[in-house]
Amino acid sequence: MPTARHLFSTPFVIDRLQSEAGVAMLRELIEAERGRDPDGLSISNLGGWHSNTDMLEWGGEAAKALVFKAMGMADEATLDAVSPDASRFGWIPELWANVSGKDHANQYHTHPGSYWSLVAYVDDGYAGSDDPALGGELQLLDPRMPMVRMNAPDLRMRDANGRPMASEISVRPQTGMIVMFPSWLQHAVRPFHGDGTRISIAINLTAALKKPH
Repeated sequence: MPTARHLFSTPFVIDRLQSEAGVAMLRELIEAERGRDPDGLSISNLGGWHSNTDMLEWGGEAAKALVFKAMGMADEATLDAVSPDASRFGWIPELWANVSGKDHANQYHTHPGSYWSLVAYVDDGYAGSDDPALGGELQLLDPRMPMVRMNAPDLRMRDANGRPMASEISVRPQTGMIVMFPSWLQHAVRPFHGDGTRISIAINLTAALKKPH
């Protein structure tokens, strides 16, 4: 019998922020910064508010704690092939906040130059509802782009569990959730149709050799 192997998997890590007080503090800091700079930036966001990328400065101890959490997740999911017992690499963080309301979204994009990217959800905006019509899912696109352009789009390869492979994966955010994926993975946010306010924090981690002692 033939043996099927499934090669080149893409890591996607899900964890939770443990401090409710920390999440509440992040929300207050983001709201204060939005009041100070209501225009924000326009990058991948389609509507909504995108802060500057200096949140490590204006986010205080709460932002530092979040970055510490992100770096720990990255350390667990990364191995220095030359020095597996003591990695020679550290992380340079960059982070910013996003606030989205009704019908806001983010177009597909990547984060060139970074190694890991993370999203932490301060408020999912769903107000406890599990209605799928509210949208707002994080979308992840299969990086094997030819797969979605093959000449028989209705014909699907089987995955490791025998199910048809999907070219897009949807992840429904939850307040307190933090997710991590490779920065080269294309991702987007579907239009959010809820009446609440979605507040999230994006983090990029760039790998850098540690300075010798």
